[in-house]
Amino acid sequence: MKIAVLAIGDELVSGMTQDTNSSFIAREIAAEGWEISGILIAGDDEGLIEKSLAHLMGISDAVIVTGGLGPTSDDMTTEAIAKAFGLPLYTDETILDRMKEWFRLFNLSWAETNAKQARFPEGAMVIDNPVGTACGFALERENVIITVIPGVPREVYRMLPDGVVPLFRKKFDEPGEKRKRRTIKSFGLTESEVAKRLSDLDIGPRDVIGFYPRFPENHIVVTVRGENDDEIDGRLAGIERDIVERLGRHVFGYDGDTLERIVASFLSERNMTLAVAESCTGGLITDRITNVPGSSTFLERGVIVYSNRAKIELLGVPPEVIEKEGAVSETTALLMAKGVRDLAKAHIGLAVTGIAGPTGGTEEKPVGTVFIALADEEDSFCRELHFRWDRRRNKEMTAQVALEFLRRLLVGIDIDG
Repeated sequence: MKIAVLAIGDELVSGMTQDTNSSFIAREIAAEGWEISGILIAGDDEGLIEKSLAHLMGISDAVIVTGGLGPTSDDMTTEAIAKAFGLPLYTDETILDRMKEWFRLFNLSWAETNAKQARFPEGAMVIDNPVGTACGFALERENVIITVIPGVPREVYRMLPDGVVPLFRKKFDEPGEKRKRRTIKSFGLTESEVAKRLSDLDIGPRDVIGFYPRFPENHIVVTVRGENDDEIDGRLAGIERDIVERLGRHVFGYDGDTLERIVASFLSERNMTLAVAESCTGGLITDRITNVPGSSTFLERGVIVYSNRAKIELLGVPPEVIEKEGAVSETTALLMAKGVRDLAKAHIGLAVTGIAGPTGGTEEKPVGTVFIALADEEDSFCRELHFRWDRRRNKEMTAQVALEFLRRLLVGIDIDG
């Protein structure tokens, strides 16, 4: 089955907004075992939308259209598609009433222009939008399924798997075919190394393994298809086991897991508390941890000690240590971890200090030099690392490694492994 993507919006054509939707859709489609036949971006122009859609219909079994379903005059996707097939538009009164109620609940002013989001081509099936006002729709023309959904990424991320993919499965899957998917998340290996370790996996002819780098992680998505649940479960478990054996301790979670959720789970289960001191990451570690609901049960505090003065006054790092060894050093990082732990009276102290860049590096300590330290009731340790990315990615990688070190400490895995 071949599926094409048509992303609509002047903001995409101009480069003012990055088209992240198409890459997400491509990954999801590939994980289903289907093929992407083409991706096009078109501006908000009826004629251009019609021509782009006609081209993609000629090379595909289905087309996914995103964007142009808003309330303003330049949102013309619905009108363009209706015109392309000579279909009149109608107003879905149920959708219209629901939209008005949504505006009322959130105390928003209703404008009649919003009503266009409740208009659909005659004969179209409405695709529900549980996270926004603009519903999508689906049509079948010339034996091609055309599905249309909004361009807001969080809406695409819900409507594609919940509304679009089930339509495609119903239309194109073999009768009685079932499928199950498992995402295995790894960190610490390059994409090429992951692919190398998994190159000889034994999988069935209808099974699919996809590799998806999500900086700084690598995700492996396994999709198994068949008619029998027990058979599917057995094959999926076997493939998962083989992958984990090859990637070892670099596997940290599955499906919806995140490092911060895993760390939170371990800390909560053991009634342990954590205190964090951040310099170069500027609060990024604490932000990730506090994205986990209930983090107040284990996160005692997080402090941003960006300046030398903050490290001295808040964490008790001796001025002579910073003067002699520097704010970015093993000794300073260890003292930060111990200092924040003592300050908070927590079970574990975590600290990071480094040079995120693009300036501030020296020959001895180049940009990307980072020290990550942990201190608990029994011991403390620090590791020096060197990253090679831009400022933002150096910060993201530092936060990721810090959480991974914490995970390994909590599960008893050698941190240097």
